[in-house]
Amino acid sequence: MGLLNALLGNAGEMEIEEATEELATILGPSEQIELAYKLIRDMIVLTDRRVILIDKQGLTGKKVEYRTIPFKSITQYTVESNGHFDLDAELKIWVSGQHEPIELEFNSKTNIYNLQGLLAAKIAGK
Repeated sequence: MGLLNALLGNAGEMEIEEATEELATILGPSEQIELAYKLIRDMIVLTDRRVILIDKQGLTGKKVEYRTIPFKSITQYTVESNGHFDLDAELKIWVSGQHEPIELEFNSKTNIYNLQGLLAAKIAGK
């Protein structure tokens, strides 16, 4: 089911140690990863300072786009948890200066409530 979820576009949780090792070159001094999710090659990472969206492009994945969203720029978010017939959960993040939200989908094994709790704590503390 893991490969099927990846092919369908749903991100699943990944080990923080693995994410830290992979992103060591782009993390700021003393910046810590708190949650990380992987979708085939792409990643969604929440640190103690920001949300990082990593988009590996092309056949080889050597071209990489890193999108940083500081917590202070998030104006609102919605979380739609998985239901009986829906196998995934969805997160929408609105960023100041953008009209459309960023939409992210997570597989059924992802604890979306951990993500929601972390976002709530970070946004309330801005």
